[in-house]
Amino acid sequence: MTNKLTSFIIILGFGWILMSATIDLDNLFNYANQDIPDYIFRDNTDDNPIDDRTATLGRVLFYDKNLSNDGTIACASCHIQAHAFGDPDIQSTGVNGLTGRHSMRLVNPRFAQEEHFFWDERAETLEAQTTQPIQDHIEMGFSGTNGDPDMDDLINHLESLDYYNTLFEFAFGDTEITENRMQLALAQFIRSIQSFDSKFDEGLAQVDNFTVPFPNYTPQENMGKNLFINTGLEGAGCADCHFPPEFSITTNTQNNGVITVAGMPGEIDLTNTRAPSLRDLVNPDGTLNTPLMHDGSFTSLLDVVNHYNDIPDNPENTHLDGRLMDAEGNPQELNLTEAEKQSLVAFLRTLTGSDMYTNEKWSDPFDPDGSIKIIGGTLGIAEESLSPFISISPNPVVHTTTVEANLGHFKIQVYSSTGKLLFEKEADQQTILDLSKQASGLYFVIVKDEQGKSYSKKLLKR
Repeated sequence: MTNKLTSFIIILGFGWILMSATIDLDNLFNYANQDIPDYIFRDNTDDNPIDDRTATLGRVLFYDKNLSNDGTIACASCHIQAHAFGDPDIQSTGVNGLTGRHSMRLVNPRFAQEEHFFWDERAETLEAQTTQPIQDHIEMGFSGTNGDPDMDDLINHLESLDYYNTLFEFAFGDTEITENRMQLALAQFIRSIQSFDSKFDEGLAQVDNFTVPFPNYTPQENMGKNLFINTGLEGAGCADCHFPPEFSITTNTQNNGVITVAGMPGEIDLTNTRAPSLRDLVNPDGTLNTPLMHDGSFTSLLDVVNHYNDIPDNPENTHLDGRLMDAEGNPQELNLTEAEKQSLVAFLRTLTGSDMYTNEKWSDPFDPDGSIKIIGGTLGIAEESLSPFISISPNPVVHTTTVEANLGHFKIQVYSSTGKLLFEKEADQQTILDLSKQASGLYFVIVKDEQGKSYSKKLLKR
């Protein structure tokens, strides 16, 4: 274990050394067309498809401490890449104190079944979630209350930073900064964070069925997988709430029996019904990425298994999820043996990948002194892609424009600059888009080939 930990730290260290505080707009990272396994079907993207330009802006916003009112806290301060975008502290430090809940790991948020966000699901979408911490008095301090500046003050400050003039024009066609545009960009970057290179994924790729033994698993890991998936006498029923292969929390859940409040002994909270994916609970060296549960009260995977094996019978908990009760309505007692508990722990460890922890596209683009350099990039409204060839002409458009591509049969989606899907159609080689009834402004044209790969183009309506 020590050798693994040392190797991981060395790799991580070299990764940070090689990363420079430069955003090259002519050589963007691939956020929009990453490889996603065929067995992943969930996707909560809705009307905000990932675009490399907008996700690049989102990366800068995510790491920028200018988004806090004293310049000390960024989104990444509480969601740290080396910890699966979570926080090793029980409560995160904000500009005015400690957060009320433990900061969730951000692993595969795009593929979550539950589309509401925060532990109490108060945000309807990921987009809505992204700016709430910014406007929280404790977290980032642009609340407009308690003497705090408000969101308009933040926007005015960002407008004074030259790199945002460049990045917003690059992403949206003009330099206007709005909360909605910030939400779109941050959500795209966060949705791009994915982890599908685990031992579990390697095993599933070999057998294409997660209910059969994986050839790359140990007997203990296969036993843990069976316990996780099966219910009743044959298993622990974990998959009832965390269904593979995404391992995200299912919808319409109640609480899991953990009702304490971080940093407030004696207080209870029954509203915590959301959870992150169970992927990457530990990092590649096997150590826990963060404390677990909304209150950070569990410090090992065995703590978690022990909790679900014998859920406390607390009469104050009137909202325990029904799947965690027995036939008489009492909190469940699974009566797992020690060997079964260790098998579940071994299986949960197989859900960890490695790329997410060191990939530069999800890393901090700023120098330690807070500076950043933007190079390259033109707005490119009329540019044509050569590989593949995609042409939109005329562009800008007054009434109609022709889209031509060498993709064979392709699908077109047209979005407004706020991310709303306006219309879609299919075509072979070329088609005409009628924007005569649309308002003047910037639009995004997403072209998808028959394999589902997406290409984003900008279209200006006069």
